[in-house]
Amino acid sequence: MTNMISEQPIRQLTAAALLTGMLALTPASAALAMDDHGGAGAEFDESCAMGMADGQVVKTDCSVSWTAEDGKVYCFSSENSKSAFLKDPKANLARAKKFLEQQQAKAASGEKVFTEEDVNARVQEVIDERSEGGAFVFHDPKLAADLRLTFDQIKIVRGMEGYGWFANVIFNDVEEPKKQYAIDFWFKPDGQQLTLQDIRVQKGPKRDGDGYFMITRLPVAWWWLPVQEHPGSIEGARAWHVMAAIHDYILQNKDEDGNITVKDEKTGEDLKLQFVEMHRPVRRLMGEGKYFACTDFRKPGSKDEYYDLDFWVDEKDGKLKVGNVKVHKVPVQEDGIWTQIDRYTFEGMDFEETL
Repeated sequence: MTNMISEQPIRQLTAAALLTGMLALTPASAALAMDDHGGAGAEFDESCAMGMADGQVVKTDCSVSWTAEDGKVYCFSSENSKSAFLKDPKANLARAKKFLEQQQAKAASGEKVFTEEDVNARVQEVIDERSEGGAFVFHDPKLAADLRLTFDQIKIVRGMEGYGWFANVIFNDVEEPKKQYAIDFWFKPDGQQLTLQDIRVQKGPKRDGDGYFMITRLPVAWWWLPVQEHPGSIEGARAWHVMAAIHDYILQNKDEDGNITVKDEKTGEDLKLQFVEMHRPVRRLMGEGKYFACTDFRKPGSKDEYYDLDFWVDEKDGKLKVGNVKVHKVPVQEDGIWTQIDRYTFEGMDFEETL
C-alpha cells in the first residue's frame, strides 16, 4: 500500500488547552470564543479542522489552510484533509464545533480531561517500568525479537475521541545509535488513569550505505488510517473502525504472555497464538452487513509458523463487535520450509472491499 502518511512534524493540541480560556467565560461569550478564539490566529488554535470534525485534535503549523467567506482561517494537517473538509465545509465545521463543545462539557462536569503532558508522563512511566540496564526493552512481534532501545524524543501525540491517545516515540538502538525506530504507544482513559493498550512499531530502520533511514512498516496500524484519509464520514472510516474493534478484542482476550486462544474447528484443538499484524482491505459480506479482516498470528516460540485468522465483526446497536474468529490458514512444513494451507476459501461469497 502506498504510504500516504504526512511526514509533517505535527504535535497534539490537548482538549484542555483548547478549553482553558473557554471554561471561565459565560455561555454566550464561550460560544463566541469557540468561533474566534479571542480573535488571535486561525480557528481552533491552528488544530486541523478536518481532524476536529472526525473527533481528533491534531496540531498543525497551518502551512495548509483555507479562508472562509467570513475571513476566518482554518488549518489542516495535509492537502487530503483540506480536500475532505471542503467537500462539505458547513457540515464539517458543525461537527468540529460539536466535538469541541463535548470536550468543554466533559471538563465542566469534572471529568478528567487528559492532556498531552499527561500522555508524555505516562510514556515515560512505561519506559521506566520496562527498562533493564538503561535500555528500554520491547518485544517486536513481527521480528520475534527483543529490541534494546534508548529513548530519544516524543515526536507526536494524538487524541482520537472514543479510541484514546497515541504517542509516536523515537528510539535509537542501544548498540547502533544510527538505527532509529518510531514506536506507537496506545493509551485509553480509565477514570483518572491512562491505561496502556499496546505498543507497536510504526517505522523501522533500513540500511542506506553506512547509515540508516526509517521506513513505515506495512501494514499500517489502524490508528494512522484516519490521518491518511480524513474520510469525513462513517462509510469512509469503516475500515479502521472495524480494525479497531478487532484490536480491542485481541487485547481483551490475551493472556499474561500476550497470547490469545482460538479453537481450530477442523481439529478441535485450542491454538495459543501471538498477534503479529492486521491486514487491509477490510471486507464486507453483502446482504448480511458483516465485516471481516485477515490477521497474522504466530505460534509462540517460533519465527516461521504463521496462522491466518479471520475476525468477523457485526454491527449491533451502532457498535462494531467481533462475533466470530475463524482459522483461515494453518502452517505446514514442506521440505523444511513453512507454508500455509487453507482451511476454507471465499469462493461463492459476495463481498465488497472497504478501504
